[in-house]
Amino acid sequence: MPTLNESFPVSNPDQAWSTISDLNKLVPCVPGARVVSADSPQSVKAEIDVKMGSMGMKFVGPVTIESADAGSKTVKIKANTKEAGGQSAANGDVTISVAGGTGTVNAVANVNGKAASMGEGTVVAVLTQLVKQFAANI
Repeated sequence: MPTLNESFPVSNPDQAWSTISDLNKLVPCVPGARVVSADSPQSVKAEIDVKMGSMGMKFVGPVTIESADAGSKTVKIKANTKEAGGQSAANGDVTISVAGGTGTVNAVANVNGKAASMGEGTVVAVLTQLVKQFAANI
């Protein structure tokens, strides 16, 4: 299970908190991702197009904020996605925090099926690039 830990600069922690605590704002910060439908700011159905090597895949599924602490500006997010029309699945637990001038993203991903067959190195490289671009977009 790949684990990612990334830090990023935050110029406005209050604005960043507004983004990370609302999935309707947060999901579009992930490259290739969009909200398909929203039950609330804490529960959405999302999809993401991911390129892994020569394969392109679309994952769709629920994304929920499991907990949000405005005091520490920390959210814990759960995503459970399946490949549209395929056999792959990608599930993840993500914790995002903003404090002072720094933000952190800690993610644990579980990828299986065809996507996992690309090898953990490829999966980690793709996820790391997504997290870095995501962090830059916040």
